[in-house]
Amino acid sequence: MKRILAQCIKELAQFRRDRLTLALAFILPLMTLLIFGFAIRLEAKDIPLAVQDFDNSVLSHHYSDRLFATNQFQPVASPANPELALDNNVARAVVIIPPSFSRQIKAGQSTDVQVIVDGTDANNARVIKNSIKATTRSFLEAEGLVPTSSPIQVNTRLWFNPGRKESLYIVPGVYAVVLWIFPSLLSAIAMVREKEKGTILQVYASDLTAAELILGKALAYLAVGMGIAAIVMGLGSLIFQLTLAGDPTPLLVSTPLYLWASVMFGLMLGARANTQNSAVQGVSLIGFLTALLLSGFIYPLSNIPFPLSLVSNIVPARYFILIMRDAYVRGVGWIGVWFDLAMIMLLGLILFNVAKKSLHRMQLGD
Repeated sequence: MKRILAQCIKELAQFRRDRLTLALAFILPLMTLLIFGFAIRLEAKDIPLAVQDFDNSVLSHHYSDRLFATNQFQPVASPANPELALDNNVARAVVIIPPSFSRQIKAGQSTDVQVIVDGTDANNARVIKNSIKATTRSFLEAEGLVPTSSPIQVNTRLWFNPGRKESLYIVPGVYAVVLWIFPSLLSAIAMVREKEKGTILQVYASDLTAAELILGKALAYLAVGMGIAAIVMGLGSLIFQLTLAGDPTPLLVSTPLYLWASVMFGLMLGARANTQNSAVQGVSLIGFLTALLLSGFIYPLSNIPFPLSLVSNIVPARYFILIMRDAYVRGVGWIGVWFDLAMIMLLGLILFNVAKKSLHRMQLGD
């Protein structure tokens, strides 16, 4: 135990002397939090919409006004040719109201309103289409053109996030991505630096075992990771106004275990890499991409196609994001996240054994 603590103290001393590593540990995570937290938006709003009103009647003006009554659409001037508005990226959709719009409606006849939607972004196009349909229905009800009553009344209640606050979904996911990337990056660089400076040979020749070396470095960067977590989650909660929704103990227990898995992932890559560049590339390609794309951070796990969906089962960020969102949004507690915590523990143990075996094969005299 003394040798493990000595290795841990040595790592922390080296970490404290390296200003570049200090910046990497504490400034970049905050920058990532701010960029991701403010830049990622899943809700479509302020969509540029052009309206060509060939009827120019009171009824057609009411219809146009209703389209822009919410922040869903932003009015833009429409050229004579509506296709030019889409070709020149002036608008994402064009609504064309025919000259007979009000006359046919007052006569009880159906009228055709043409909607041209930019289908480059399929998801955005679907949102525009559904929104215009809903607005048209609302307009007809407000004008008394269709009955407002229906034999089926659907009463919708939003559970957990009634205010539809988007940061409650995005920011906890950002916490998980940040706490996976940077502790693993720091530990991977620390391991490779030993090789580049040649000090690893002294360790190999000593009686320090692979497990003791791994544990000493892991404890050091676990402490650094806890510091990153405290700063990122503390400032993030203040900036984005997040509060815990329920029992905090699952979050308090899972965070060090998740950081442990992150550090072990970095040490595993560092043990196999020969240069700092290759270690950084490994963390970026394997760690960052999987945490970003295969964890359910941006889109649901059910959207991940087979066989990539199988890979997501061994991505620790997947399970920690669920714990984070439970802590800040759902508030269910242990009954909802015990399996995720168990998976993080299992994956952390597997990563520790892989890292230990990688060093064990390289160590002299073992």
